[in-house]
Amino acid sequence: MKPKVFIDGREGTTGLQIYDRLLSRDDIMLLRIDEAKRKDINERKKLINKADLVFLCLPDEAARESVSLIENTSTRVIDASTAHRTACGWVYGFAELSKHQREKIKNSRRVANPGCHATGIIAALYPLIVLGIVPLDYPLTCFSLTGYSGGGKKMIQAYEEEKTPEMYAPRMYGLDLNHKHIPEIMHITGLVRQPVFCPVVDDYYSGIATSITLHNDTLNGKHTASDIKRNLTDYYAGETYVTVAAELGSGTLESNWGLGTNNMELTVSGNDNLTVVTARFDNLGKGASGAAVQNMEIMLGL
Repeated sequence: MKPKVFIDGREGTTGLQIYDRLLSRDDIMLLRIDEAKRKDINERKKLINKADLVFLCLPDEAARESVSLIENTSTRVIDASTAHRTACGWVYGFAELSKHQREKIKNSRRVANPGCHATGIIAALYPLIVLGIVPLDYPLTCFSLTGYSGGGKKMIQAYEEEKTPEMYAPRMYGLDLNHKHIPEIMHITGLVRQPVFCPVVDDYYSGIATSITLHNDTLNGKHTASDIKRNLTDYYAGETYVTVAAELGSGTLESNWGLGTNNMELTVSGNDNLTVVTARFDNLGKGASGAAVQNMEIMLGL
Protein backbone atom coordinates (compact mmCIF):
# COMPACT_ATOMS: atom_id res chain seq x y z
CA MET A 1 0.00 0.00 0.00
CA LYS A 2 1.29 3.45 -0.88
CA PRO A 3 2.12 5.69 2.09
CA LYS A 4 -0.40 8.49 2.64
CA VAL A 5 1.07 12.01 2.79
CA PHE A 6 -0.64 15.24 3.89
CA ILE A 7 0.66 18.82 3.60
CA ASP A 8 -0.72 20.97 6.42
CA GLY A 9 -0.30 24.52 5.16
CA ARG A 10 -0.09 23.82 1.43
CA GLU A 11 -0.92 27.43 0.55
CA GLY A 12 2.40 28.87 1.75
CA THR A 13 5.56 29.14 -0.36
CA THR A 14 7.17 25.97 1.02
CA GLY A 15 3.89 24.05 1.03
CA LEU A 16 3.22 24.86 -2.61
CA GLN A 17 6.74 23.84 -3.56
CA ILE A 18 6.39 20.51 -1.74
CA TYR A 19 2.99 19.96 -3.37
CA ASP A 20 4.45 20.58 -6.83
CA ARG A 21 7.28 18.13 -6.14
CA LEU A 22 4.90 15.41 -4.96
CA LEU A 23 2.05 15.86 -7.42
CA SER A 24 3.46 13.66 -10.18
CA ARG A 25 4.82 10.90 -7.93
CA ASP A 26 3.17 7.50 -8.12
CA ASP A 27 4.84 6.02 -5.04
CA ILE A 28 2.73 7.96 -2.50
CA MET A 29 -0.95 8.82 -1.99
CA LEU A 30 -1.32 12.58 -1.55
CA LEU A 31 -4.18 13.50 0.79
CA ARG A 32 -5.92 16.77 -0.08
CA ILE A 33 -8.05 18.96 2.12
CA ASP A 34 -11.20 20.63 0.81
CA GLU A 35 -10.30 24.27 0.10
CA ALA A 36 -13.31 25.43 2.10
CA LYS A 37 -12.13 23.44 5.13
CA ARG A 38 -8.41 24.17 5.10
CA LYS A 39 -8.73 26.18 8.34
CA ASP A 40 -11.17 23.73 9.91
CA ILE A 41 -9.24 22.21 12.81
CA ASN A 42 -11.37 19.05 12.87
CA GLU A 43 -10.85 18.38 9.16
CA ARG A 44 -7.11 18.99 9.53
CA LYS A 45 -7.02 16.69 12.56
CA LYS A 46 -8.75 13.93 10.61
CA LEU A 47 -6.27 14.12 7.73
CA ILE A 48 -3.25 14.43 10.01
CA ASN A 49 -4.20 11.24 11.83
CA LYS A 50 -5.04 9.45 8.57
CA ALA A 51 -1.63 10.20 7.07
CA ASP A 52 1.53 8.13 7.36
CA LEU A 53 3.54 11.33 7.05
CA VAL A 54 2.60 14.99 7.46
CA PHE A 55 4.49 18.06 6.27
CA LEU A 56 3.91 21.10 8.47
CA CYS A 57 4.29 24.29 6.42
CA LEU A 58 2.93 26.68 9.01
CA PRO A 59 3.95 29.46 11.40
CA ASP A 60 5.59 28.18 14.57
CA GLU A 61 2.57 28.25 16.87
CA ALA A 62 0.33 26.66 14.27
CA ALA A 63 2.93 23.91 13.75
CA ARG A 64 2.94 23.17 17.47
CA GLU A 65 -0.85 23.04 17.42
CA SER A 66 -0.80 20.54 14.53
CA VAL A 67 1.56 18.24 16.43
CA SER A 68 -0.81 18.35 19.40
CA LEU A 69 -3.62 17.05 17.16
CA ILE A 70 -1.87 13.72 16.57
CA GLU A 71 -3.63 10.93 18.45
CA ASN A 72 -1.71 7.90 17.23
CA THR A 73 1.82 6.52 17.28
CA SER A 74 2.12 5.99 13.53
CA THR A 75 1.83 9.47 11.96
CA ARG A 76 5.29 10.84 11.23
CA VAL A 77 6.01 14.54 10.90
CA ILE A 78 8.38 16.81 8.97
CA ASP A 79 8.11 20.34 10.32
CA ALA A 80 9.31 23.09 7.98
CA SER A 81 8.87 25.83 10.60
CA THR A 82 11.35 27.03 13.22
CA ALA A 83 9.27 25.54 16.05
CA HIS A 84 11.09 22.25 16.65
CA ARG A 85 14.62 22.65 15.28
CA THR A 86 16.20 22.62 18.73
CA ALA A 87 13.41 20.74 20.52
CA CYS A 88 14.01 17.57 22.51
CA GLY A 89 12.74 14.47 20.70
CA TRP A 90 13.07 16.00 17.23
CA VAL A 91 15.76 15.01 14.73
CA TYR A 92 17.41 17.69 12.60
CA GLY A 93 16.67 16.91 8.96
CA PHE A 94 20.09 17.35 7.36
CA ALA A 95 21.04 13.87 6.19
CA GLU A 96 24.49 14.81 4.86
CA LEU A 97 25.82 15.67 8.31
CA SER A 98 26.75 12.01 8.82
CA LYS A 99 25.63 8.44 8.24
CA HIS A 100 24.40 8.46 11.84
CA GLN A 101 22.25 11.52 11.14
CA ARG A 102 20.72 9.83 8.11
CA GLU A 103 19.83 6.80 10.23
CA LYS A 104 18.29 9.02 12.89
CA ILE A 105 16.10 10.65 10.24
CA LYS A 106 15.14 7.26 8.83
CA ASN A 107 13.99 5.97 12.21
CA SER A 108 12.43 9.14 13.63
CA ARG A 109 8.77 10.04 13.94
CA ARG A 110 9.57 13.75 14.31
CA VAL A 111 11.96 15.55 11.94
CA ALA A 112 12.63 19.30 11.89
CA ASN A 113 13.51 20.64 8.45
CA PRO A 114 16.51 23.04 8.55
CA GLY A 115 16.29 26.76 7.85
CA CYS A 116 17.75 28.00 4.56
CA HIS A 117 20.57 30.17 5.95
CA ALA A 118 21.33 27.57 8.61
CA THR A 119 21.60 24.87 5.94
CA GLY A 120 24.46 26.66 4.20
CA ILE A 121 26.31 27.69 7.35
CA ILE A 122 26.03 24.25 8.94
CA ALA A 123 27.09 22.49 5.72
CA ALA A 124 30.28 24.57 5.63
CA LEU A 125 31.01 24.58 9.36
CA TYR A 126 29.91 21.24 10.81
CA PRO A 127 32.58 19.05 9.14
CA LEU A 128 35.33 21.48 10.16
CA ILE A 129 34.21 21.24 13.79
CA VAL A 130 33.88 17.43 13.66
CA LEU A 131 37.38 17.21 12.16
CA GLY A 132 38.77 19.40 14.95
CA ILE A 133 39.80 22.25 12.62
CA VAL A 134 37.41 24.91 13.96
CA PRO A 135 37.22 25.18 17.78
CA LEU A 136 33.82 25.40 19.43
CA ASP A 137 34.54 28.87 20.78
CA TYR A 138 35.56 30.23 17.38
CA PRO A 139 34.53 33.89 16.77
CA LEU A 140 32.72 33.07 13.54
CA THR A 141 31.50 35.69 11.10
CA CYS A 142 29.11 34.63 8.35
CA PHE A 143 26.88 36.31 5.80
CA SER A 144 24.26 35.28 3.30
CA LEU A 145 22.88 36.66 0.02
CA THR A 146 19.39 35.42 -0.80
CA GLY A 147 16.50 35.93 -3.16
CA TYR A 148 13.27 37.41 -1.88
CA SER A 149 11.24 34.19 -2.05
CA GLY A 150 12.73 33.19 1.28
CA GLY A 151 10.62 35.89 2.91
CA GLY A 152 7.37 34.14 2.03
CA LYS A 153 4.19 35.35 0.36
CA LYS A 154 4.23 38.88 1.79
CA MET A 155 7.79 39.57 0.66
CA ILE A 156 7.18 38.00 -2.75
CA GLN A 157 4.14 40.23 -3.23
CA ALA A 158 6.10 43.29 -2.10
CA TYR A 159 8.93 42.67 -4.58
CA GLU A 160 6.69 41.70 -7.49
CA GLU A 161 3.73 44.05 -7.05
CA GLU A 162 4.57 46.80 -4.54
CA LYS A 163 8.25 47.47 -5.08
CA THR A 164 9.66 50.68 -3.62
CA PRO A 165 12.90 52.32 -4.85
CA GLU A 166 15.13 50.88 -2.11
CA MET A 167 14.08 47.34 -3.04
CA TYR A 168 16.00 47.52 -6.32
CA ALA A 169 19.25 47.31 -4.32
CA PRO A 170 20.53 44.61 -1.92
CA ARG A 171 19.21 45.15 1.60
CA MET A 172 20.83 44.01 4.83
CA TYR A 173 18.47 42.80 7.54
CA GLY A 174 18.58 41.00 10.88
CA LEU A 175 20.76 43.85 12.10
CA ASP A 176 20.03 43.08 15.75
CA LEU A 177 22.30 40.05 15.03
CA ASN A 178 19.80 37.63 16.56
CA HIS A 179 18.50 35.98 13.40
CA LYS A 180 16.05 33.15 14.06
CA HIS A 181 18.39 30.56 12.50
CA ILE A 182 21.22 31.19 14.98
CA PRO A 183 19.86 28.83 17.70
CA GLU A 184 19.81 25.85 15.34
CA ILE A 185 23.27 26.70 13.99
CA MET A 186 24.70 26.66 17.51
CA HIS A 187 22.65 23.64 18.58
CA ILE A 188 23.72 21.44 15.66
CA THR A 189 27.37 22.50 15.37
CA GLY A 190 28.01 22.79 19.10
CA LEU A 191 29.34 26.35 18.85
CA VAL A 192 29.51 27.95 22.29
CA ARG A 193 30.10 31.50 21.02
CA GLN A 194 27.31 33.11 19.04
CA PRO A 195 28.37 33.81 15.45
CA VAL A 196 28.01 37.23 13.89
CA PHE A 197 25.51 36.66 11.10
CA CYS A 198 23.97 39.28 8.82
CA PRO A 199 21.88 38.23 5.80
CA VAL A 200 21.23 40.29 2.67
CA VAL A 201 18.11 40.06 0.47
CA ASP A 202 18.30 41.14 -3.16
CA ASP A 203 15.99 41.74 -6.10
CA TYR A 204 15.84 38.21 -7.54
CA TYR A 205 13.41 35.38 -6.84
CA SER A 206 15.42 32.46 -5.51
CA GLY A 207 18.90 31.17 -4.85
CA ILE A 208 21.19 31.66 -1.89
CA ALA A 209 24.92 32.01 -1.27
CA THR A 210 25.92 31.61 2.37
CA SER A 211 29.53 32.10 3.48
CA ILE A 212 31.62 31.55 6.58
CA THR A 213 34.94 33.40 6.98
CA LEU A 214 38.02 32.04 8.71
CA HIS A 215 41.41 33.41 9.81
CA ASN A 216 43.59 30.36 9.28
CA ASP A 217 46.03 31.23 12.09
CA THR A 218 43.18 31.01 14.62
CA LEU A 219 42.22 27.45 13.65
CA ASN A 220 43.41 24.28 15.36
CA GLY A 221 46.63 23.33 13.58
CA LYS A 222 48.10 24.79 10.44
CA HIS A 223 45.60 24.95 7.60
CA THR A 224 45.37 26.72 4.27
CA ALA A 225 42.31 27.26 2.07
CA SER A 226 43.50 24.31 -0.03
CA ASP A 227 43.66 22.08 3.07
CA ILE A 228 40.12 23.04 4.05
CA LYS A 229 38.85 22.34 0.52
CA ARG A 230 40.45 18.90 0.63
CA ASN A 231 38.93 18.13 4.03
CA LEU A 232 35.44 19.15 2.91
CA THR A 233 35.80 17.19 -0.34
CA ASP A 234 36.68 14.05 1.62
CA TYR A 235 33.88 14.61 4.13
CA TYR A 236 31.16 14.86 1.48
CA ALA A 237 32.57 12.21 -0.85
CA GLY A 238 29.81 10.01 -2.21
CA GLU A 239 26.95 12.39 -1.38
CA THR A 240 24.34 12.96 -4.06
CA TYR A 241 23.18 16.45 -3.23
CA VAL A 242 26.15 18.12 -1.51
CA THR A 243 29.38 18.49 -3.48
CA VAL A 244 32.56 20.57 -3.24
CA ALA A 245 33.87 22.56 -6.19
CA ALA A 246 37.03 21.01 -7.62
CA GLU A 247 39.05 24.25 -7.56
CA LEU A 248 39.46 27.13 -5.17
CA GLY A 249 37.03 29.94 -5.93
CA SER A 250 38.29 32.77 -8.09
CA GLY A 251 36.53 35.48 -10.01
CA THR A 252 32.82 35.57 -9.07
CA LEU A 253 30.17 33.28 -7.58
CA GLU A 254 26.56 33.85 -8.61
CA SER A 255 23.95 33.40 -5.87
CA ASN A 256 21.24 31.92 -8.13
CA TRP A 257 23.08 28.63 -8.68
CA GLY A 258 21.24 25.30 -8.73
CA LEU A 259 17.73 26.65 -9.13
CA GLY A 260 14.97 24.06 -9.22
CA THR A 261 17.20 21.34 -7.76
CA ASN A 262 18.02 19.88 -4.35
CA ASN A 263 21.74 20.36 -4.98
CA MET A 264 24.29 22.31 -2.97
CA GLU A 265 27.82 23.22 -4.01
CA LEU A 266 30.46 24.30 -1.51
CA THR A 267 33.22 26.50 -2.89
CA VAL A 268 36.34 27.20 -0.87
CA SER A 269 38.14 30.45 -1.64
CA GLY A 270 41.20 32.10 -0.13
CA ASN A 271 44.89 31.50 0.44
CA ASP A 272 47.37 30.42 3.09
CA ASN A 273 46.12 32.97 5.60
CA LEU A 274 42.38 33.47 4.98
CA THR A 275 39.51 31.19 3.93
CA VAL A 276 35.92 31.69 2.84
CA VAL A 277 33.61 28.69 2.42
CA THR A 278 30.48 29.44 0.39
CA ALA A 279 27.45 27.18 0.08
CA ARG A 280 25.20 27.84 -2.93
CA PHE A 281 21.80 26.24 -3.42
CA ASP A 282 18.16 26.99 -4.11
CA ASN A 283 16.64 28.41 -0.93
CA LEU A 284 13.36 26.77 -2.01
CA GLY A 285 15.14 23.48 -2.81
CA LYS A 286 17.85 22.24 -0.46
CA GLY A 287 16.95 25.23 1.71
CA ALA A 288 13.28 24.24 2.17
CA SER A 289 10.98 22.01 0.10
CA GLY A 290 13.68 19.94 -1.60
CA ALA A 291 15.20 19.03 1.75
CA ALA A 292 11.74 18.22 3.12
CA VAL A 293 11.00 15.82 0.26
CA GLN A 294 14.47 14.26 0.66
CA ASN A 295 13.67 13.65 4.34
CA MET A 296 10.34 12.12 3.37
CA GLU A 297 12.09 9.71 1.03
CA ILE A 298 14.51 8.67 3.77
CA MET A 299 11.75 8.26 6.37
CA LEU A 300 9.46 6.26 4.07
CA GLY A 301 12.22 4.24 2.43
CA LEU A 302 11.39 5.51 -1.06
